[in-house]
Amino acid sequence: MTAEKKPLTYSDAGVDISAATTALSSIKELVRRTYTEHVLRDIGTFGAMFQLDLENCPEPVLVSSVDGVGTKLKLAFMTGRHNTVGIDLVSHCVNDILVQGARPLFFLDYFAMGKLNPEVVVEVVRGLATGCRYAGCALIGGEMPDMYRDGEYDLAGTIVGIVDRSRIVDGSSICEGDVVVGLPSTGLHTNGYSLARKICFEVAGLGPDDPMPGVGRTVAEALMEPHISYAKLMQLVMRVVEVRGMAHITGGGITDNLPRILPEGLSAEIDLGAWTVPPLFQFLQEQGNVEDMEMLHTFNMGQGFLFVIPADQIDRLQETIGLAGQQCYFVGKIIQGDGKVHYTGKLNYADTSH
Repeated sequence: MTAEKKPLTYSDAGVDISAATTALSSIKELVRRTYTEHVLRDIGTFGAMFQLDLENCPEPVLVSSVDGVGTKLKLAFMTGRHNTVGIDLVSHCVNDILVQGARPLFFLDYFAMGKLNPEVVVEVVRGLATGCRYAGCALIGGEMPDMYRDGEYDLAGTIVGIVDRSRIVDGSSICEGDVVVGLPSTGLHTNGYSLARKICFEVAGLGPDDPMPGVGRTVAEALMEPHISYAKLMQLVMRVVEVRGMAHITGGGITDNLPRILPEGLSAEIDLGAWTVPPLFQFLQEQGNVEDMEMLHTFNMGQGFLFVIPADQIDRLQETIGLAGQQCYFVGKIIQGDGKVHYTGKLNYADTSH
């Protein structure tokens, strides 16, 4: 006689619907705080709806981008810090569409986990919601499938923004003599983490909670600093000065990203002494014995976002940036050339000996 079989449930297959329900109930208020009057349905519907406001946008163009957090997630797993990777993801995507002059409208996330942990879900979504509030966009949809090992997850997202066709910024109006302006980063942002982890944990032999020499913070604190969203500041800047081109300094550093907006026959001359490189980068370079050009090709070196303006508008820009309580650097100029970045001077590291 056949033994009686145990009735199987979805949770026996590794999917805990109750945990998903608990997580959803915990994040509803976080998500609602990002809503604007243009969001037409609450969280939990099958599809999100967003009503466009075209009053000041006679020729609307939608601009979108999709990205993931990358290997910075490995640090989140290692340190148990899950409340900033959502900020990283939103800020990265927002900055990517910002370079074309787009204003972010809404964000959609894809959050794939192992065994669903409601506490981790809440922390990750808290970061997503915080990033959306910083950028002024709504978090209106997402998906949470179970497909990774316990304790691990992947995080990706899509941003949708809008710009009037007459206000698209594509670099085509950049001219010889224009000035390249830099906005500071908070650290690595979301790039160079494979090399940074190798240097910190394998070469230097440090742990996440160990102090990073010369930096004044632990390794985890320094490496997990969130990616900045430049959207609100640049929306102000674009109302005051003529921004002819913008570059988000992500993978490839200034070396690869600035040429993406240069018209044919022009190059950018960047003065490496124009800003003080944060000590985090000095630690990584010294400990890893990394050459200057490799550093500049891998990391942002303290410049998270570059934009190009006419030279005669420098004073107006400085006044605007100062009134906003922010900081900028005049890091270079546009010259005739081969479409590449040419560096002058030397990397300017802060004196951390005292």
